[in-house]
Amino acid sequence: MAAVAALLRAVNVGGHGKVPMDRLREVCEGLGHREVATYLQSGNVVFRPAVHEPAAIVAGLEAALAAAFGARIDVILRTGVELRAVLDGSPFRDEAAADPAKLLVLFLRDTPPADAMDRLAARHKGPERFALVGRDLHIHFPDGMGRSKLSTPVIEKTVGLGTGRNWNTVTALARMTAERA
Repeated sequence: MAAVAALLRAVNVGGHGKVPMDRLREVCEGLGHREVATYLQSGNVVFRPAVHEPAAIVAGLEAALAAAFGARIDVILRTGVELRAVLDGSPFRDEAAADPAKLLVLFLRDTPPADAMDRLAARHKGPERFALVGRDLHIHFPDGMGRSKLSTPVIEKTVGLGTGRNWNTVTALARMTAERA
């Protein structure tokens, strides 16, 4: 299997869920994954997996992380091909080019229910624009993320479990997986 990015949910945020990146690399290597590299301190790890089934990769990594850190850590997996598709298929590519800090991709574990986007639009009337592309929710924050009322908990109540990454991080992860292809 080609390289994948494992996105850990809710780690190293506000002093909670501390996962040192050197230890994360060790956990991945201990599972037999190769060419392991982390990106930033926010739970992004790229590797060539030892197994080929995505569900097995996630289950193995979640179990190893629970053993290593004593807490459940949700993992969302994307292949390099999927990350490239996120970049190429974003409905907000122009906005990303103009100001990548204002674009977030929320990587969802599962495809949300068919009515999820309608329910999310009904719940939130802010200036943010969002679009679901496959299992990935692209969100443009014209006034910045810090001021927005559209938070991950609000979104997850409607569309399901996910973890967000800004456009620069998505771009870096796509590059890192491509380097391991």
